[in-house]
Amino acid sequence: MFKVIDKNEVRLHRHLRQKSKIVGSASRPRVSVFRSNRQIYAQLIDDDKHFTLATSDSKALGLKNGNNIEGAKLVGADLAKKAKALKIEAVVFDRSGYIYHGRVKALAEALREGGLKF
Repeated sequence: MFKVIDKNEVRLHRHLRQKSKIVGSASRPRVSVFRSNRQIYAQLIDDDKHFTLATSDSKALGLKNGNNIEGAKLVGADLAKKAKALKIEAVVFDRSGYIYHGRVKALAEALREGGLKF
């Protein structure tokens, strides 16, 4: 018989493969992205101290429809503003195994427009 392959299981496998190469620090934190069916979440993480520096998500911003590209742009802009307040200019982008397309791409472009370099 054939094994049923779960899309999320494949994504997690991609994520683990990427995570071995992507590490954030205090000077250059990691931007981790999580995308659900209804919301999108992003956070700045210092992997040296295992500490979350800032978070932003469509649920906390009170977006009625947080699962679209416009919501991802707003989350990215909000996180970029919080990073600037913490005097962070350079980050490492961790797409968490998601394909760089659609909402993930919109969030990354909004971070770049907000002044973050990666």
